[in-house]
Amino acid sequence: MTVDIRPAADRDAAAIAQIYAPFVESSATSFETEAPSADEIRRRLRETTVAYPWLVCVRGETVAGYAYATTHRVRTAYQWSVETSVYVRESFRGAGVGRGLYTSLFAILAAQGFVNAYAGITLPNERSVALHEAVGFQPVGVYRKIGYKTGAWHDVGWWHLALNAYSPSPEPPATLADVQRRPDWSTMLSAGVPVIRAR
Repeated sequence: MTVDIRPAADRDAAAIAQIYAPFVESSATSFETEAPSADEIRRRLRETTVAYPWLVCVRGETVAGYAYATTHRVRTAYQWSVETSVYVRESFRGAGVGRGLYTSLFAILAAQGFVNAYAGITLPNERSVALHEAVGFQPVGVYRKIGYKTGAWHDVGWWHLALNAYSPSPEPPATLADVQRRPDWSTMLSAGVPVIRAR
């Protein structure tokens, strides 16, 4: 079965919505309470990819998972930090799809000049914690009982990954469009493919 990691496009919106819906409807993994439609995913894609990468992993003809980065905080001093998320279709879990997507995502973010990546995980979630720590994230703290969903208060743990060295005078991060014009763009995109196991 062929494996490809590529930028998410409008045509992927329905598949992304389908992957994401169970995390919204059946768990506290996401704090959203209504699963977004394909049209809403399409809007988010267009908004996010102005500045940040959003990737899909395609196995054969199926979107097996997706990962993206977004703003960590809006104030200027935070501009070198991002938040990341990854979601994998249930039938493809355990095959390295999440790790592969993150490998490619981090290569792109590093090339843009981002320095910090953060991930928030609703606890407990052993599978997500294991994935994030396997790709290098380190725990930094827990927001206790910060979200109420499914009839209970939930903790959210935070993990940090350093993407680049800390420069004393950092340049603003490059735009995604600038990085896409680089000759090594395809190498960044495919960086995670070898991590994904065939089935």
